[in-house]
Amino acid sequence: MNTKIANLNGLEILDSRGNPTVRVTVELESGAHGTASVPSGASTGMNEAVEQRDGDPNRFSGKGVLRAIEHIETEIAHAVVGRDACAQIEIDSVLVDLDGTPNKARLGANSILGVSMAVACAAAAAAGKPLYAYLAAGRPVRLPVPMMNVLNGGRHADSSLDFQEFMIMPVGAPSFREAMRYAAETFHALRALLAADGHTTAVGDEGGFAPKLANNEAACELIVRAIERAGYHPGEDICIALDPAATSFHDGNYNLERSGQGRKNSKELIELYESWVSKYPIVSIEDGLAEDDWSGFRRMTAELGEGIQIVGDDIYVTNIDFIRRGIDEKCSNAALIKLNQIGTVSETIDAIEFCRSAGWRYIISHRSGETEDSFIADFAVAMDGGQIKTGAPCRGERTAKYNRLLEIEHQLGADAIFDNPLKELPFSSTLCAPHGSQ
Repeated sequence: MNTKIANLNGLEILDSRGNPTVRVTVELESGAHGTASVPSGASTGMNEAVEQRDGDPNRFSGKGVLRAIEHIETEIAHAVVGRDACAQIEIDSVLVDLDGTPNKARLGANSILGVSMAVACAAAAAAGKPLYAYLAAGRPVRLPVPMMNVLNGGRHADSSLDFQEFMIMPVGAPSFREAMRYAAETFHALRALLAADGHTTAVGDEGGFAPKLANNEAACELIVRAIERAGYHPGEDICIALDPAATSFHDGNYNLERSGQGRKNSKELIELYESWVSKYPIVSIEDGLAEDDWSGFRRMTAELGEGIQIVGDDIYVTNIDFIRRGIDEKCSNAALIKLNQIGTVSETIDAIEFCRSAGWRYIISHRSGETEDSFIADFAVAMDGGQIKTGAPCRGERTAKYNRLLEIEHQLGADAIFDNPLKELPFSSTLCAPHGSQ
């Protein structure tokens, strides 16, 4: 089959926050085609790849992406039309070289990534394979355990919580389908508890609730109550994962002003996390410290990393150079992986391979501004990391990923693999109950 690229088309569409983003369609000479849409983050790392925005205050307050689309249909099209869509690494290299900047600022990471993703989708279609199978290239595939954001704070919601995300992980489920059931039932139990306590049940950018609670710790207590109300055992069937996104409340110290918990230095904040881990079934903390607090990350990993997953996001921005430093300095034991932080599919896979070679875990992640595109669902299965972070079981742009994973599990049938990627952690909690959940 002829898999040469015949044409590129861009379209300005809206993401889940009502802001413009880029959709790209790649057409092959054979007639096969692939389409992909680019997400956008609200909480962004200072070193991540740069989006191309129009800056015209008369359109979308300057956030339009018509310039990015123009780049796609002119300069990028000129460089990639006629190339083989199956040569992903070659095409991505051409895109990086064409941009010529260290952070993709000239053409925009949104234009480059949209093309990179759409090329992969077109090549998979031409090969007659599901995207996950094409991207896996013969490697093992695995259904990921979802990390579901059920309580929102920080930059994702107007709540009383300094910390950005309080998540649940159904680590005890026997299959992805059951993991979704565990999580959805807990989500609805949480809604009922909030309503009964007189709190709002409106949701934030990623589908989690955004109540006015007494403090950050109250969120953990509420989640434990919801897990139990749904009929599950905290720490065995369902655990808690945190993404404080600490850069967002760091101004030299860590200022927990929303919840009234005062100012803390790195040592004091780590002590707070340590006290929570001893009381609640917390198995993962992402961005527990600010993106430039390398010494704090080293300390946190030394003190907590034997027992829980310490995840770097903004500190690494899916960039091998920063991940290498994190590995060398023992700053964490896991990395968050976001395609649009680095800007091409190939570079993202390289970052994953680097994590894998160091024995680190890695989590495929969405952004706060998402579309119905389910690329990361297939990508998570193909990369065999066993974890995905894509929001609550609520809002169409989040459930699109989960529903795609349910489809993949159904397609794989008896070959579907699903297990707890954190099972080797020596985790224990005073809240863990004997096995016997529903």
